[in-house]
Amino acid sequence: MPEIRFQIQWPDGSQDTCYSPSLVVKDYFAPATTYPLIDFVARSRTALTIASDRVQAKYGMPCGLALGQLRQIEATASRYEHLPTPTVTVLQFLE
Repeated sequence: MPEIRFQIQWPDGSQDTCYSPSLVVKDYFAPATTYPLIDFVARSRTALTIASDRVQAKYGMPCGLALGQLRQIEATASRYEHLPTPTVTVLQFLE
């Protein structure tokens, strides 16, 4: 299964590199695109759940790394929910 990483920028300008065990994230994000925080989290939830499900279908168990990445995204996003219009930018895919 081809894995991929994607670099993001949070509302405060800090950056993270996120992991997915599947290229499905390319169906949900575009490089150099800014998303409202709530949309970014929803897209992440969908993409990383699909990625984990694909791992489960192939190997018989969900992908702990994908689910852990989702938890990290949700936890970090919660720090910005109080902002008036928080956004997250997907900077690039790292293949």
